[in-house]
Amino acid sequence: MLSLDSQSINHLITDLPALERKRLMAECELVELVFNETLTEPGEPLEYAWFPNHSFISLTVPVDASSNLEVGLVGNEGMLGNTLVLGVTTAPLHALVQGAGQALRISVADLQQQIKHSPVLEAMLKKYLYVSVVQLSQTAACTRFHLVEARLARWLLMTRDRAESNEFRITQAFLAYMLGVRRVVLPGRPQRCTKSS
Repeated sequence: MLSLDSQSINHLITDLPALERKRLMAECELVELVFNETLTEPGEPLEYAWFPNHSFISLTVPVDASSNLEVGLVGNEGMLGNTLVLGVTTAPLHALVQGAGQALRISVADLQQQIKHSPVLEAMLKKYLYVSVVQLSQTAACTRFHLVEARLARWLLMTRDRAESNEFRITQAFLAYMLGVRRVVLPGRPQRCTKSS
């Protein structure tokens, strides 16, 4: 079984009662997610679910042939593959590693078995799915009604929260990709963002 410092483990896992946590961790493997790695594509079968520890994942949808829009962000507060709690084994969104680092990975079959035998895990994942739907709705409203500067501020705050750091590296091209805009629309030239204390 994996033994990790509780500070470094995904919050969904650490919030489980000890028995359920031990059972779930026994089926997980520790993996290193690489920046810009694609984990899922819309409409493709899911093979795994991921619980980020020190990594975070952007959920995007295509806008047109050349651009995408980020609609969600998964860090150590959640999981990628939350639709599995509903029995849906097809990926709904494109998932792209935005912050490299460790994650716990479990096969779809093993997670479904864990859910079947743990009402506590099932209830927790359903609550997280609800939170994800609310966040997707807020993102849709923000995209429709807010100017790009406000959307950029929201994105930076969410990314800072998931990165758990006052510093992270990004490029204008990547920001434009996440915000679904042309690069020239972005204000300034943010190559390195630092939040002052």
